[in-house]
Amino acid sequence: MKRSAVRPSPLFLGLLAATVVGAVLTLFEPDAARTGGTVLFVLGGWAVSLCLHEFGHAIVAYRGGDYAVKSKGYLTLDIRRYTDPVLSVVLPLVLLVFGGIPLPGGAVWINHHALRDKRVESLVSLAGPVSNLVVGALLSLAVVLFSPPVGLAAALSYLALLQILAFVLNILPIPGLDGWGVIEPYMSYSAQQFGAKARQWAPFVLFAVLIGFPTVARLFFDLADAVFGLVGGEPLFAGIGQRTFMFWR
Repeated sequence: MKRSAVRPSPLFLGLLAATVVGAVLTLFEPDAARTGGTVLFVLGGWAVSLCLHEFGHAIVAYRGGDYAVKSKGYLTLDIRRYTDPVLSVVLPLVLLVFGGIPLPGGAVWINHHALRDKRVESLVSLAGPVSNLVVGALLSLAVVLFSPPVGLAAALSYLALLQILAFVLNILPIPGLDGWGVIEPYMSYSAQQFGAKARQWAPFVLFAVLIGFPTVARLFFDLADAVFGLVGGEPLFAGIGQRTFMFWR
């Protein structure tokens, strides 16, 4: 693989820089600076994690035989390569800002016929959620190891929690989500056909259930909280970060 194929795009580096600026702003005392910094850090960090999630799919596919992902620009971490303006940017941000639910927002088109075997197909789907899990664990670990000031610890912890929520959500075996893609290669042809037909609407049914049925939502969030605890997450800081991020509530 040529080095240029995986060199981060300037846009990705800009998103990363904006996230760092947000982190710095959380260190200042005025509430406005801390709130603005938290919002910038979480939104910027979420955009960065979206790039990493889709890059995870693409790099595993590339190594597994689908070399077309390189020409499509999927290995550059350029968010424009992964997104649709409405489904990938507007809708996920609305759900994140107003509902706290991290909707999977990106997409990479993989040529599954080019992949070497079913194991690689499964790993391609698994790579995205695992990237969220790893990012969440690293952010949580940073809070534990470095004991940053409360404002930064809260922002780090809330973004970490969102990563864990994204992992738990994506790993569900529901058509249209990565969890289905992990097991789909080993399914019968009829089951795969069902998944192909359902993938367009099944995730939206899931979100409607999560929003409309508090008991189901509670089970989902309890599972996410358990995983968050396993990776060393700090619920108290995450709660502070969420309240700061959703400052209008």
